[in-house]
Amino acid sequence: MDRRKFSSSAVAWLALVTIIVRQQAHALTLSDLSNKEASQGSKTALERGALTAVGQLGKADGFLGNPKVRIPLPGYLADAAKFLRTLGRGKQIEELELAMNRAAEAAVPLAKDMLVNAVKSMSFADAKKILTGGDTSVTSFFEEKTRTPLSERFLPVVTRATEKVDLAEKYNRIASKATGLGLVKKEDATIQQYVTRKTLDGLYIMIGEEEKKIRQDPIGTGSAILGKVFGALK
Repeated sequence: MDRRKFSSSAVAWLALVTIIVRQQAHALTLSDLSNKEASQGSKTALERGALTAVGQLGKADGFLGNPKVRIPLPGYLADAAKFLRTLGRGKQIEELELAMNRAAEAAVPLAKDMLVNAVKSMSFADAKKILTGGDTSVTSFFEEKTRTPLSERFLPVVTRATEKVDLAEKYNRIASKATGLGLVKKEDATIQQYVTRKTLDGLYIMIGEEEKKIRQDPIGTGSAILGKVFGALK
């Protein structure tokens, strides 16, 4: 046989095999996965999303330099900021904004072990819910499992970072009275409570961003288990 014909036939055969393998992989569905694979895929996605988010936010400018999660002035103080600047209070406004975001950046690393432990303790029912629950199911899982205990863990850190700012104390005094009149939400009655809540919001937002990346391009994660499990959802 002509060597060139043999070579071209071999190439064609390899190409056909590759197409078949890809079609089979593409045809993989969630029902084809074992419970162990589904659970492992969910846990891998959870842990990757959590650790990436903590790494991005728990550093200088993690909040301040990210418009998606930067913490703005609360409520009426944001509305009054322009007026306060005309009274020469611009520096105090900037000090408070900086302190709020630095507090968030200092608090976020404290979430790492709690997030990882939540992943380790998840059930198969949790894993299945995450896989079939849509683009924000990972975020929802972490919010449900960790928001309350993380609030308690973050609050002292946030308090230490903001208590030295004069404008923060003035906000607290006014907000306390405004809360009683229903003008300020109860959870925002102090600058510390407000920043703690916004810190957690930012953390879950960034975990959600990582989840979307995994779902959109599971193969691109470089993880075999994520490629297989989340690829089956496509």
